[in-house]
Amino acid sequence: MANTSLVTEFFLEVFAETLELRVLLSVLFLLVYLCSLLGNLTIIIVTTVDQTLKTPMYFFLRNLSILDMCYISITVPSACINSLTDHRNISVAGCAAQIFSFLFCALVETLFLAIMAQDRYVAICKPLLYPVIMNHQFCVQMTLASLLSSLVIASVHTFKTFQLSFCHSNVVPQFFCDLPALLRLSCSDTFNNNLLILLTDIGVSGSCFVFIAISYIRILSTVLKIPIKRERGKAFSTCVPHIIVVSVFVSSAAYVYLRPPVITFEVVQEMIVSVFYTMVPPFLNPIIYSLRNKQIKEAVRKVVMSFSNI
Repeated sequence: MANTSLVTEFFLEVFAETLELRVLLSVLFLLVYLCSLLGNLTIIIVTTVDQTLKTPMYFFLRNLSILDMCYISITVPSACINSLTDHRNISVAGCAAQIFSFLFCALVETLFLAIMAQDRYVAICKPLLYPVIMNHQFCVQMTLASLLSSLVIASVHTFKTFQLSFCHSNVVPQFFCDLPALLRLSCSDTFNNNLLILLTDIGVSGSCFVFIAISYIRILSTVLKIPIKRERGKAFSTCVPHIIVVSVFVSSAAYVYLRPPVITFEVVQEMIVSVFYTMVPPFLNPIIYSLRNKQIKEAVRKVVMSFSNI
């Protein structure tokens, strides 16, 4: 079969068929989006301005915040506008750009979360070796490795997807151009594409999740040896939310990306699940990684005070 697309544009789903529900969901998701931008932008500002926040942990936290702002901006604003205006069409080039950008950010996010778990493990379990292991050169190298590897993987997925022919339909059963939803529209053999998704999920998402889980299990086992009950409680309240966010992110993405093709009445269910890996992590990361962090809160207070004195 010729590797040419038979469609020139795709049509995306909206959040709901009734106008009232579409408006309600669009406003809700826009609020989540704006709160996510505000939270992540706050972290970026304070970790850049405050000279005391120059450790590897805040280096990766700042990078994660920049990434989260990009990640949630790829899907949410356009999906909300589409639902409010009932403007559903997107060009093939626009769809390809959205798939590439989304995959790239999702992969980098997964790798960053794994690196941050490693940072916390070394800081708590091997504090004397922390300056040696988590030095600036290592942090930069890990960041570049995450970006480059994600760039390659996202490029391969996008290229392989748009080599396919799309002739079954041009209505994407999702509120954004998501890879599994698009593959279901193809009349070409998608075995290699699905195999590539499986290998990516196992090789990147799966291995990172296992690495993160092991890191936090080791952290908790070390913390349990601390005689001060208050410190143990603080460590538990920090580690458990991290694991929950990572679990929601990875499990919801795996549910959509690894399950067999769905039938029509399950499309709404899949769209609901996709909210958990498109909106929840960028919204919760600033809260979980910073809410209980005294240094971040103190830095925010100093920044606010400096602006109020101008």
